[in-house]
Formats: sequence, C-alpha cells, structure tokens
Amino acid sequence: GKWHMGVNCKTRNDHCHHPLNHGFDYFYGMPFTLVNECQGTDNPELAKSLQDMYWLYTQMITLAVFTLVIGKLANFFPVKWKIIICLAICGFLHFLSWFSSYGFTKYWNCILMRNHDVTEQPMNLNKTTSNMLKEAVTFIKRNKHRPFLLLVSLLHVHTPLTTTEKFQGRSRHGLYGDNVEEMDWMVGKLLDVIDKESLKNTTFIYFASDHGGSLEAHGKNSQLGGWNGIYKGGKGMGGWEGGIRVPGIFKWPGVLPAGTVIDEPTSLMDIYPTVVHLAGGAVPQDRVIDGRTLLPLLRGTVRHSEHEFMFHYCGVFLHAVRWHQKDSGTVWKAHYATPVFQPEASGACFRRGICPCFGDGVTHHDPPLLFNLSQDPSEANPLSADTEPLFDTVMRKIRKAVEEHCKTLTPVPQQLSPYNNIWKPWLQPCCGTFPFCWCHEENNKA
Repeated sequence: GKWHMGVNCKTRNDHCHHPLNHGFDYFYGMPFTLVNECQGTDNPELAKSLQDMYWLYTQMITLAVFTLVIGKLANFFPVKWKIIICLAICGFLHFLSWFSSYGFTKYWNCILMRNHDVTEQPMNLNKTTSNMLKEAVTFIKRNKHRPFLLLVSLLHVHTPLTTTEKFQGRSRHGLYGDNVEEMDWMVGKLLDVIDKESLKNTTFIYFASDHGGSLEAHGKNSQLGGWNGIYKGGKGMGGWEGGIRVPGIFKWPGVLPAGTVIDEPTSLMDIYPTVVHLAGGAVPQDRVIDGRTLLPLLRGTVRHSEHEFMFHYCGVFLHAVRWHQKDSGTVWKAHYATPVFQPEASGACFRRGICPCFGDGVTHHDPPLLFNLSQDPSEANPLSADTEPLFDTVMRKIRKAVEEHCKTLTPVPQQLSPYNNIWKPWLQPCCGTFPFCWCHEENNKA
C-alpha cells in the first residue's frame, strides 16, 4: 500500500528510503503519497502550499529582468547584458523547476512499484483497490506455512477518496462514507482469507488509523476528510486530540480476551517493539526506543500502559506533552503551542489549507494550556493555578520530563525545506527511459 517515505537519496537507483532497505522482503504499493492530482482533479493539493510562493518568486525575477532591460535601454544605470541574460536564464530555470515539480505531479508522484520496479506510471486509480487487495491475499496464501508480517496501508479514507463504482452511493455520508464502506469491505476480505487458510487462531491483527480526520479537506458542499467527534482539531495539528486519537482494534482469538476495552494511552510507535516481541527478538539497546510492547497490556498481565509521557510534535516543534499519572490514572496534557484557527472559531485552518507548525500561524502559551483529559477529553476548559490545585505540581513534572526528553534528541537536516520539496529529475523513479516514464501494469510481467 502507501509507503509515503520516498525512494531515493542521491541517484535514481540507490533506493535508500525504499521498504526493501528498511527490513521488508517484498513491496507492492505507492512509494509516495496520494494527492488530488493523482485523480486529475481541479483542486490541486500538493501544489497548494508551495506553488503560490514559487510563482511569486518567478514574478519577482521576471520583474527584475524587465527593470534591468528598461534601465539598460534608457541608460538609467549601467549593467552588462551578460548579467541580464544570466538572470533571465536563472528565472526560466526556476520556473521550470517548480512547474516540473507540480505541473506533472500525476506522472512523477502517482506511481506503483513492485519491489524495485515501477509497474504503473501514472497509476490507474480505478484498478488500484483490486490490485492491492489481490497482492495482499496472494501474500497471505504464499506465506501461510511460515511466520509472516503483512503491513497493509490502504489508500482509502484519504483524498481524493478514490472509490470503485460498486461502492459509490452506498453510504448516507457521501463520498467519504462510500470510501469507508469500501475500506471495511477490503478489511473483511483479508480477514476471510485469514480464516479460510486456518490462520485465525495464530494471527495477531491490529487495525488502526495513522491520524485523525483532515478537517480542511472539503469539496464543493461536502466534508472529505472525516469527522473527529468530540475531539478538537484534526490531522496535521501538533497536539489537539482530534489529530491524535485514532481507532485501535486488536484480534487474536484464544490469546486476547474478546470484548475487552482498554482505556490506556498507547501509540503507533508501539507496533515495532510489539512485532519484535512476537518474533522472539530484542529491540536495539544503542538508542532510545519510544515504543513499548503492547502484549502485556493486551493480555491483561499489567493494568497500565508503560507510557508515562508522550511528546506530540508538529514537524520539529514540540507542541504538547501528555502525562499519564499512573497512581491516580489521570491523563494530563500541556500545550506549549497551538495553531491559529481560520476562521477563529472554526476548529481548523481553512484559509491556509493546513495548519502551520511555527511562525504567525501558531500561538505560544506561557504558562502552557493544561487540560485534564480524563475529565475533559474535548479540551474545552484549560486549567490554571486558580482552578486546579495540582496545576503547579503537574507543570513541574511535565517540565522536568521535557528537559530529560530533549537530552535524547539528535538534530537532523530539515526534510521539509523548499529545496527538498522541489522535483529532482536525477532521483525520479521511472519505468522507461527518462523522461518518457509511462507504463501500465497489465503490460508488465509481474
């Protein structure tokens, strides 16, 4: 399914970010992310945040060239033609770079790969659902006689909400509901295969989402990014519960007690140590592992999650910290920064399209906003020293945890800089002779 971690670092074939370079033995899916451009929609998504900025730069360079030309011809100031020509060439190359990045997104970004080979470019979204389901079913049957790890990362409930004709109009909740129903059908198909292959009692299954609903994803008259219920905020926000709280459903008949509800803070980071535990391995000891194995909690051998503190980031900026006070069971959360909603009471950043992590798009809080999530999961009533007797004690505990956490961090290069978001032809995966990268899966041998 969707890998979303990229492929190459320095050359077109180094595959440094590829799943096969990170512990997996087989890969079929989308190495990048799903965006509206993949469907050829009139509402560009990837281009939205950066295209305006690059277009402004292009206009500024063009204006500078015209100013120099007029100044040269009118003898207002001496400037060599070489300088003007060089600036004009640079402006043209700048335009080409961002237009190549965003004008051909469907061809450069929306591709399918099997292992290291590009099999479809651009991908045919009408067939992607059946292709991925077929791959997952085949993988289970191929590996049923030995231990296996299957990660299925669906393209569903993610704009542009690609839904096959069979499920269109099935839901009372529009296209998003249709997409959810198709995803539910796909999950059911996978569970059926597990059952039919007599793997039900020996297979640990974990179903979860990667984040909350995207509130800013809107169509003409409809919400396209889901709904977060009572929880404030959504996808892309550093700390509000609406972007963090996700479903977590486990199944392992005969091992995990059925019908149990566990109200303890866990994390998707827990998948790694849980899988290692199941495989009889040991997690690395030469670094801080943020996840914790879930098995003792799921089996009921312990009452509380091993997570005492969780640190919620927006990009590289720490926005919030959660403290699970185990002696009382209370869950506190302190917000150091929160996004500025547009409009103010909307609960989302509609004008920007996505909430920023820093700058004038966030509000910094000193003292931090403190909430008792056990009593106020909607984060509607911030506490203060006047309203909460434990305010100072809680804040001291969280402040100390942040200090200890920061000691474990290693700075890394900024991955989301403008340079890293510009298309680089020497890194582009291609199924043909570059730049003629067009192919369809039915024409390739699997």
